[in-house]
Amino acid sequence: MKKTFWIICTSVLFAGCSRPDPSLQAINDAADALGGQARVQQLKTLTIEGEGEAPNLGQNITPDAPLPVWKVTEFRRNIDLANLRTRVRQVRTAQFLFAGETTQKLDQGIDGDIGYNVGTDGMVTRTAVSVVRDRRLEILQHPIVLIRAALDGKAKTANLRKVNDTEQVDVTTESGELLTLTLDAATKIPLRAATMSDNPNLGDVLIETSFGDYETVAGLKMPKHLSTKIDKYPQFDLHVTRNIVDGDSADLDAPADVKNMSLPPAVAISVTAKEVGKGIWWLAGSGNHRSVVFEFADHLVLFEAPASEARTKAVIDMARSLRPEKPLTHVIVSHHHFDHSGGLRAAVAEGLTVITYRGNVDLFKELVARKHSIVPDALERNPKPLRIEPVDDESTLKDSALEVRLYHLEENPREGTNLFAYVPRDRMIIQADMYDSGWLQHPWGNNFAYNVALRRLNVRLDVPVHGEIQTYDEVLKTIASKKSSD
Repeated sequence: MKKTFWIICTSVLFAGCSRPDPSLQAINDAADALGGQARVQQLKTLTIEGEGEAPNLGQNITPDAPLPVWKVTEFRRNIDLANLRTRVRQVRTAQFLFAGETTQKLDQGIDGDIGYNVGTDGMVTRTAVSVVRDRRLEILQHPIVLIRAALDGKAKTANLRKVNDTEQVDVTTESGELLTLTLDAATKIPLRAATMSDNPNLGDVLIETSFGDYETVAGLKMPKHLSTKIDKYPQFDLHVTRNIVDGDSADLDAPADVKNMSLPPAVAISVTAKEVGKGIWWLAGSGNHRSVVFEFADHLVLFEAPASEARTKAVIDMARSLRPEKPLTHVIVSHHHFDHSGGLRAAVAEGLTVITYRGNVDLFKELVARKHSIVPDALERNPKPLRIEPVDDESTLKDSALEVRLYHLEENPREGTNLFAYVPRDRMIIQADMYDSGWLQHPWGNNFAYNVALRRLNVRLDVPVHGEIQTYDEVLKTIASKKSSD
């Protein structure tokens, strides 16, 4: 009798020990719902073909307007599931006014720790480590890919919880990526996958992909609709036309040339200063984002905090070195586009008061208030309040040394919150995104002359944020010589 009792107890004990962790059980249930654990783990490659829309983040006409969209007419992603290699080829066409190539072909991949881009001319370049990480996270935001990675013995699952009619479980892959998978509590079908990431402008952001319209392919359920958001903004909406399992994966090898390349060096930032008028300096150097410094009787004012924290900090340092006896007190941020407001937080961290069009104020308040804990920037490390002076239609900065007039750019089909500057003494216009001498085309080029005439300006010289300094006559000739549809 005692022997029978201990056999029963031992059986119960081992049964209890063999019961999967609840979070792993959720993964097993999801795998079964998709076609079975064995089938998911047997899968070697996955190819996704389709079309969709890719909004252009941070480039809308006004902060509250819909994002301009790239229409993706050809999309093909090949994935090696065992090694998390991928290659994406797509053709996209701008559905908005654009000064560059309106139809673009992209060819990008990762092979192990190597990330690469292939140009239309066949030229291959290697990407930074951060790009490899982002692309790996991107392919993991697919139910089959994530479930397969979660079933790997070296992956970790944790924190199973119920949220309304769903279950959520955290997955840490073998290589350390952390994602949250959301399942339908009843069917166990994956609904969403999400991960936290850093965006230079938005700071800590949730990147989440929703799955829908499942179909069965070779015994596995696959989504035909994948919709990705970054924070509250749509990022990519893909409608799958074909899911292919265990197809050819030969082209997932990184090109031989890129394997011998070193990692790209950190971007070197240089700032040069050219005096373009008495007490006016054009700050150029590396890249194609320039700034301008205005010297008033007892202080300096900067036009544009562009591109990034690093660029803007270098620009501010240069501005202060020009007249160290005078404080730099203000920065004019021309408009809200992310490449022009990329240094906003750096300027606030440096104690500058922001001057901008009133339509940018709410967004700038939000950007300054956002958390940047994943990649802490200067403002995260040393918080300071935003001091902002909004401009409506026009404003004038003037003292005994200099007069600078600020105007809202009117009737521009691409720029709704843009300020440009005019210095009457030098007949000089300072502008961002109205015109760049290097643009391929000028679809809103006529708007430049329209605003000059509207404000009754007598312009002699264009001192731009993008491009090179030109006379106004040269500007008009360049616009006329290139395609313009406005």
